[in-house]
Amino acid sequence: MTRELHVDASQLENHAMKVIEVLGPGCSNCQKLEANAREAVAQAGVAAEIRHVTDYAEIASRGVMSTPGLVIDGTVVSVGKVPTSWTIAAWLRE
Repeated sequence: MTRELHVDASQLENHAMKVIEVLGPGCSNCQKLEANAREAVAQAGVAAEIRHVTDYAEIASRGVMSTPGLVIDGTVVSVGKVPTSWTIAAWLRE
């Protein structure tokens, strides 16, 4: 049996998976930022993939010279600090 699924394109935009990247070498602040990002995903109720980028050349190529950095869907939203999970959740909802 074959089922067809019809989805309105606007529904896909609202439920598109976010890509969150934590930029940093893995220090305690980087780990805290990753934990806050994971908590923010739950708070915002969004689907997200969280990646941790540790390669300094990759981090620098994003214009991040002070870690940790946070990137959401390709946009650097935070550099050199650890935003709260609530702040990150607000960014995810934008």
